[in-house]
Amino acid sequence: MAIIDVIIPAFNEEGSIQKVIDDIPKALVRDIIVVNNNSTDQTSLNASSGGDVVLHEERKGYGWACLTGLAYLAKNRIQPDIVVFLDADYSDHPDEMGKVVKPILAQGMDMVIGSRALGDSEAGSMTGTQIFGNWLSSRLMRIFYRARFTDLGPFRAIRYPALMALEMQDKTFGWTVEMQIKAVKKKYRYTEVPVTYRKRIGVSKVSGTLKGSILAGIRIIYLIFKYI
Repeated sequence: MAIIDVIIPAFNEEGSIQKVIDDIPKALVRDIIVVNNNSTDQTSLNASSGGDVVLHEERKGYGWACLTGLAYLAKNRIQPDIVVFLDADYSDHPDEMGKVVKPILAQGMDMVIGSRALGDSEAGSMTGTQIFGNWLSSRLMRIFYRARFTDLGPFRAIRYPALMALEMQDKTFGWTVEMQIKAVKKKYRYTEVPVTYRKRIGVSKVSGTLKGSILAGIRIIYLIFKYI
């Protein structure tokens, strides 16, 4: 049976983190690793109440949190076969994890992206800026890399050895697009599966502000051109 670990970056998600953890299919995964990304609320306390692994990364940034989670996995005596990344805001449906990892387990895929564009999204769950940004990024990746993506969705699964071979570097908003571009360049087998998306709990630190949206957009477009 494949060993599956989950990494959940979390910044000020005290109202949602336990819901995310509770909905993860426990029979499917070994470890749930929450990376508390310098939260100022009760995120860490709420995450640790279930006995799962809680790490602390004081350097703010989605990529920093993901890299901290990977560093923890690298120290395990038995490393995972698959790593799943999932947001802490409860916008994704963690119970759909089986669907996300299935193409790796059953079809030999290296990476699977949970696509919100292909699935059902609750009205208002994504801002117009998010929808346009995902469309533009996917279009640019198709033009420059012949990549077949419809989304940069954070709900994703990837084989652990394949992930480590990507030598991920981005520390901020560009983590997802960096992974996808590098996977295409390495000719990984990848696919997308439709996932359900709902309004998040709390306010987004990226799309919830004009500044966050602009910075994320600039970073993503920069990385798309960086790896050409």
